[in-house]
Amino acid sequence: MSFTTGESRWSDVWLAATARGATICGDFLAATALALALQNAGAGGLAVSALLLAATLPLVVLAPLAGRLADRVDSRTLLVTVGLAQAAICTMLAVATHPVLVIGLVALLACGLAVTQPCLAALLPAMVRPSDMPRASAITQTAVSLGALGGPVLAGLLVGQFGTRVPLLVDAVTYLALVVAGLLLRTRRGGRPATATTPELPTAQVQAVPQPAKRATGTAEGWRFRRDPLMVVMVVCIAVVITAIGGINVIEVFFIRETLNGSATMYGLVGAAWMAGLLPGGWFAARLVRRLDDDGWLVRGVLVTLAGCSLMVLLASTVPTATLLVPLWLVAGAANGAQNVFANLLTARRAPESMRARAYASYGAAVQGGSMTGYLLGGLLLTVVSPRPLIAAAGAAGLLVALAFVPIVARAVRRPAIEDRESETDRSSQCADDAGLATLGRPAEPEPGGGDTVGSWLSASHARGSGTSSS
Repeated sequence: MSFTTGESRWSDVWLAATARGATICGDFLAATALALALQNAGAGGLAVSALLLAATLPLVVLAPLAGRLADRVDSRTLLVTVGLAQAAICTMLAVATHPVLVIGLVALLACGLAVTQPCLAALLPAMVRPSDMPRASAITQTAVSLGALGGPVLAGLLVGQFGTRVPLLVDAVTYLALVVAGLLLRTRRGGRPATATTPELPTAQVQAVPQPAKRATGTAEGWRFRRDPLMVVMVVCIAVVITAIGGINVIEVFFIRETLNGSATMYGLVGAAWMAGLLPGGWFAARLVRRLDDDGWLVRGVLVTLAGCSLMVLLASTVPTATLLVPLWLVAGAANGAQNVFANLLTARRAPESMRARAYASYGAAVQGGSMTGYLLGGLLLTVVSPRPLIAAAGAAGLLVALAFVPIVARAVRRPAIEDRESETDRSSQCADDAGLATLGRPAEPEPGGGDTVGSWLSASHARGSGTSSS
């Protein structure tokens, strides 16, 4: 089933969002603490890149397997098992001292994240009706934003007082939120159909209803991520822009601490500013998408918000003090939050339920692959170029990529429209043939009742082919 056809389960939405926000807070807490520890120990950009790559590579490599696992295994089993494993790994990370062991444990944590991210992302549409999906996505984005907002700030405070061990132990505790969510969520998927209050219509009856090409296309057996032009262009655009500007995650700590002479606390506050911007950006996008029935506008929204992020990065290279990064990162975070809502909603609309986790995993793999490439480039370039010109180059490159994708997005949006017109012509011809047969004594197929849940949302479960945001 694509979306729930009964009442939206808001208690499940809030529970899943709270669990996601808690783990995000712990992840940012640990990542910031480890980055500060490496910088304080005299490590260079390559060491920070290695840490970030260890946290990213499993999300890319394991995406196909993790997506299938999340689609086929009961979500409760996955969340409880993986949550306990991640808590144990993070506890070991708190006492590990050798850099190789630390990087290996970080990679193991990312393996669990590769499974839980698409699992939670695919659960959300099963909890709510299609009309409530923008609000549910904004609630999740808010929880993620609050968690990401608190993580860097706590890291800046705790590292100065206690070192890295306490932040990592706090991260271990936050993973238990996944276990609690897995046990308490009423909505479940994978291993059995997602729970709902109204059964699906028979396949033949759904196929009798004309479906617009602007939503999910094909059948559950025939839909493929790479064959959906809107999904492909959105994912490629996001991945390439993130490749261009993703290096700032490596460069930022050196830019703030060394070029701008900022404190560890200021580094945490600047990182928190981006996350604070996610809040208004996500809710603004949630209100806006209620008016966007055409998926093409969601792709255009992704492109505009990516350009906004890149512009803020470019402007950041001109600031004389770290304090001025805060308003720029707030605006960039708002654009990032809106982009996440657009991308998540597009994936939920176009991906059938039976393959939705795989769609989110594929989307997440492309995004994380772009991040990984950006981390590597940032670390390598830091060995020969100072931070300020690198940040300027990253922002300029992101803007150029966004501009280059304008005609590509336009072609991708026109393609489903052409297919829609062709399918309408075919359906008109078929309807004429059926009408002729009916006059010869065969009863025509009954029309679906007005209260039946038909149309593109339900048909997505039969029309297969974020997903994820991952922020």
